[in-house]
Amino acid sequence: MLHERKILILGIGNYLMGDEGIGVHVANRLQNEILPSGVDVLDGGTGGFHLLSYFEGYETLILIDATLDNNPNGTIRLIKPKFAKDFPLAMSTHDIGLKDMVSALQLMDKMPNIHLFVVSIESLQQQGIELTEEVEKVIPELIKKIKTLLSELQKEELEKEAPLVAV
Repeated sequence: MLHERKILILGIGNYLMGDEGIGVHVANRLQNEILPSGVDVLDGGTGGFHLLSYFEGYETLILIDATLDNNPNGTIRLIKPKFAKDFPLAMSTHDIGLKDMVSALQLMDKMPNIHLFVVSIESLQQQGIELTEEVEKVIPELIKKIKTLLSELQKEELEKEAPLVAV
């Protein structure tokens, strides 16, 4: 019997700080998309330990966040962090909260499978709810990458649950 895989897409960021809020913007847009069953989408705001129960409650998390990594504005990267040290060095304004949360999950032996999409931004100084043109224009590509990842995760789950056939 196929069990629904519990996946949470979690957008992280400060909506009022321009590009720093890319994760929240993408989460809000994904809520209007058709996604596979067993997938939830959440605006995680600026993160922190209040999100710990969400991390514990899902087998797989897809995080979306901004990063200050000296790549061109709007660069998308997918990272699979297993330890706090695996997060990019400069993870926007809520860096410490996410790293601390991952460390806490490891200590509790409740670490989910994490896929982290980071979008490079130029600075944290921009205020307002509008994204820069470079960051705004990568949202369709980012949504496509997230949907592709969801398809891959579903395929992996089906392969794991497929009965072994004797030859």
